[in-house]
Amino acid sequence: MQRFVVREAARFVVGVLGAILVAAAIAAVGEPSARTLPGFGTAFGDHLWHLVRLDLGTSAVSGLPALQELAQHLPDTLLLVLMGFGVALAVGVPLGVLFALGAARRVAAPLFQVITATPVFCAGLALAFGAVHLLHWPVSVNAQVGAVVAPDQVLQIAALPVLTVGLAGAAAVQLVLRRATLRSTGEAFRTGLKRLGLGSLEIEFLYVVPRVFAGLLIGAGEIMVALLSATVVAEWVFHRAGAADLFVKSVALADWDLAAILLFVFAGMTFTADFLGRVFGHALAPGEAP
Repeated sequence: MQRFVVREAARFVVGVLGAILVAAAIAAVGEPSARTLPGFGTAFGDHLWHLVRLDLGTSAVSGLPALQELAQHLPDTLLLVLMGFGVALAVGVPLGVLFALGAARRVAAPLFQVITATPVFCAGLALAFGAVHLLHWPVSVNAQVGAVVAPDQVLQIAALPVLTVGLAGAAAVQLVLRRATLRSTGEAFRTGLKRLGLGSLEIEFLYVVPRVFAGLLIGAGEIMVALLSATVVAEWVFHRAGAADLFVKSVALADWDLAAILLFVFAGMTFTADFLGRVFGHALAPGEAP
């Protein structure tokens, strides 16, 4: 276990260092001197040194420190990711187990593959269309940013981005869980355990369920990528002033300092989820993590 944790910690550190290098390279692109290779190298070194010193710089658009921009916008994005993750588990876990069963997989898997292949942008617009025409909910797609919202409409407006993120996460959850379930149900250890006198239910709860749950934990990084990608789309479509929307605007306005910091934060969240998931998954079912 200790050797595995050390190996995963090394992977985590290498990933974070790589994210820092990418962030410094992106930030250096915005420097006027970076049009030549020597100028880019100098700008890259300067930005890398600032990042190492935790000097996050200043937004070229708003003129505010990048740390202040993060403090203003990141909490909303984290809340959206957290709530979307709850929806992803509630929807993705039953589907993952169901589609691991032979009969259900043959009937429903092709249809579900078509649904999960739908771009998140189209899924968000479809949810907005259904909310307006079927449920008569207020939808913020065409609303002005900062518009006043009635107290009784807050939950309705917040539900659509949460569902958009949650359904995208559910597709990743069911895929990870389906792989783990198929791998566990196909293991040859069942025959040996039955010869030892264990019943089918004992094998399922004592050996199969922990391995399936471990497989879900090991896929935490993959699930986080799906949630963050969907959050970028959901915040842009539904006019939520979060960090993901700020990242899109920073790229569009060539605010490379802020875009680099936001990309590093998202990468750090992904690496952290992957590291913790793999460590706890290995602790639950040793040998399950590759």
